[in-house]
Amino acid sequence: MKLYFIFVTMNSFEITKIGVEQLVPLQEIGRKTFYDTFFESDSEESMNAYLATSFSLEKLTAELENPNSEFYFATQNEVVIGYLKVNFGAAQTELQDANSVEIERIYVLQDYHGKQVGQLLFEKAMAIAKQKKVEFIWLGVWEENHRALRFYTKNGFVAFDKHIFAFGDEAQTDIMMKLVL
Repeated sequence: MKLYFIFVTMNSFEITKIGVEQLVPLQEIGRKTFYDTFFESDSEESMNAYLATSFSLEKLTAELENPNSEFYFATQNEVVIGYLKVNFGAAQTELQDANSVEIERIYVLQDYHGKQVGQLLFEKAMAIAKQKKVEFIWLGVWEENHRALRFYTKNGFVAFDKHIFAFGDEAQTDIMMKLVL
């Protein structure tokens, strides 16, 4: 009798649109991933102030209720491991161009870096942009976030401008990048 073994990878991720009912898990993943990404680069005081305001329940509720913004969770076995936020029209942070979609946030827990979760979230954003028949998709990336800059460059984005991101009492430079569809 021969025995055959089949190995199944556990890298099955789901991407699902979320609403206000997922407010608390959104706040948790948002705070954790932002902190883990930037804590070494910023003062504790600036970080705490940013997390308190940008990820407050009130601010996230308003963002979730905005018809021109959408949030998506990446999950594995019903555990939230990353998220995506896209904006359209007036919800866009800078350009507010009817012919574009903004990727405002793609964040993934560090344990899942390199496992294609970010790529899946990016592909979801691309599918949304194509469904909306926009001309381009754009985003801003901190000039010191080399991992993200490599990721977006690999996916065809090119720099087209810069803007200042106020973080506490610091003025940080973001590279604005876009991908023409």
